[in-house]
Amino acid sequence: MPPVLLRQELRVALEAADAADAVTALRFRAHDLAVDVKSDATPVSEADRNAEQAIRRVLERAFPADAILGEEYGEGSGAGRRWIVDPIDATVNYIRGVPVWGTLIALEADGEIVVGVVSAPALGARWWAARGSGAWHNASRITVSTVGSLADAHLSFNSLVSCETAGFGDEARELSRSCGRTRGFGDFWSFMLLAEGAVDVVVEPVAAIWDLAPLQVIVEEAGGRMTDRGGRRAIDGGDAVATNGLLHDAVMAIVGS
Repeated sequence: MPPVLLRQELRVALEAADAADAVTALRFRAHDLAVDVKSDATPVSEADRNAEQAIRRVLERAFPADAILGEEYGEGSGAGRRWIVDPIDATVNYIRGVPVWGTLIALEADGEIVVGVVSAPALGARWWAARGSGAWHNASRITVSTVGSLADAHLSFNSLVSCETAGFGDEARELSRSCGRTRGFGDFWSFMLLAEGAVDVVVEPVAAIWDLAPLQVIVEEAGGRMTDRGGRRAIDGGDAVATNGLLHDAVMAIVGS
C-alpha cells in the first residue's frame, strides 16, 4: 500500500486515468477522428484534447487547490502541488492505429514526483507508483532487472535519427554496439519495460516534462535510476537516460553530456 498521505492522490490519479481511457479507447481507430497540427508541427487529435479535459475534471473536483500542467491546455494557478498530464503519449501511434500509446499522469509536491500513473488501454496495461509503495503493473509488483553487464543488456531508444538530431548519434551507435540487443520500443513503453525488467537501458533523446514525470517515480520505485544526459535526477532536461541502476554509470560514460 502507498503511504497514508498518498493513498487518496493515487486513487484519484487512477480515477483520472479511467476517465481518459473512456475517451481514448472509444476513439482509437475511429475513421472520423479529427486531427490538427500544432504550432510545433506535432499532431493533436480530438481525443488528446477531450482526454485532458476529462482528467482535469477529476483532478479539479478532488483537489481544487492544486495546479495542473497539461500538454494541450497549459498550466493554471495552484497552491504548490502540481499535477502533470500527457493525455496521449505517442499521439502519432494513436492516429495511425498503432496500439502503443498511453495516458500519463503525475503529481509533483515540493519539487518531487510522488505519484505516477501510465495507462495504456489498447495494450490492456496500466502501471503506477507512489513514493514508498513500489511500482506496479496491473495487479503485480514489478522490479528492474539484475543485468550487470552492457554486453548482456537490452537497450531501447526512440530512433537513431532522433539521437543524431539531438547531437549524439555517434554515442548512441557506440552504446548500441556495446549492448547485447537494441530495439526501438519508444515513448513511455520503453520505460515501463525497463521497470518490469524486460529492458535494461533506455535512452530518450527528446522529451518534455509531461513525457517523463510519471515514468520517473515508476522507474525509481521499481529499483531503477533515471537522469537526464547531464546526470541530473530531473525531468526538465529535455532528454532522459534510464537504467536498472547497475548499468547507469557505464551508460552515462558513453552517452552522457
